[in-house]
Amino acid sequence: MASGSTSPASVQKGPVLVTGGAGYIGSHAVLALKDAGWPVAVIDNLVTGFRFAVPEGVAFYHGDISDEALLARIFAEQGTQAIMHFAGSVVVPESVVDPLKYYRNNTGNTRTLIAAAVAGGVPHFIFSSTAATYGIPEVSPVTEDTAQRPINPYGMSKLMSEYMLADTARAHPINYGALRYFNVAGADPQGRTGQSTAGATHLIKVAVEAALGKRDGVSVFGTDFATPDGTGVRDYIHVSDLARAHVLALEALIAEPSRSMTFNCGYGRGFSVLEVLDAVDRVTNRKIERRLEARRAGDPDSLISDNRRIRAALPWVPQYADLDTIVAHALAWERRLTEILGKE
Repeated sequence: MASGSTSPASVQKGPVLVTGGAGYIGSHAVLALKDAGWPVAVIDNLVTGFRFAVPEGVAFYHGDISDEALLARIFAEQGTQAIMHFAGSVVVPESVVDPLKYYRNNTGNTRTLIAAAVAGGVPHFIFSSTAATYGIPEVSPVTEDTAQRPINPYGMSKLMSEYMLADTARAHPINYGALRYFNVAGADPQGRTGQSTAGATHLIKVAVEAALGKRDGVSVFGTDFATPDGTGVRDYIHVSDLARAHVLALEALIAEPSRSMTFNCGYGRGFSVLEVLDAVDRVTNRKIERRLEARRAGDPDSLISDNRRIRAALPWVPQYADLDTIVAHALAWERRLTEILGKE
């Protein structure tokens, strides 16, 4: 694992290809890279992404990462020196119903992308992983060394990709960073991008939609968890803080090309479902209807990150680690999204 604080000025900022860069987290990573002075290109098939999420001046390729010839052309045209990989499918319940879609989109296509990186001599690879690889951990907070026992195809598809990266880095001149996200929320503070996918299942997205009248309420799945108020507790991280972590991880990979690293990405504290809904009520000054329903299979009582490793290894200082701020940014984007989609 990398150690110390890597200065942004100390690394050569070569061209970065962001897969899924028109999607939620990918578009924020594009902004973080661009804001920090990195040359950026995006590949996205626009199945769940939006062309408007890619900023002006960023090379855009409408295509799929399963297309090896296209990847080779992009690497040649852009002189790609690093990949940030966000392309994939992310809905846990859907992965249970359609596991082969997830093993194709998340595992099979990642294998194609890694192979293309090796063939094209791309030396650095940042991978969008997930806390779902831990399954239902026996301890909380969760460290990077906690046993990974996924309980759904989504988590397993991501874990298999981590294994592929580790094996490839041992066999070829490539290093990688696997960033395991906890619950990503919020939107760009400047209103440039945010979570735009219709029918999203993320709690804060759902709650702000309800606050704006786009839904008639919010379902609370389970009130009998072993938590202070009986609802599930999760670690929510602002998407812009997460995007910044990707840029810093890339700098660390470039500074130490013989090392790879794995980081939990969260704030190390949790909020219950009811606490999140209370925050939305505060920010919007209205009361969201809560529908109390049975818990879903496989939902852990609490899932909180131990983030000491990333805090020690990278000069990562979260800027938006406040629940009301996260909600306010998500709400502002939801209002802006209504305007954007209304113009299309």
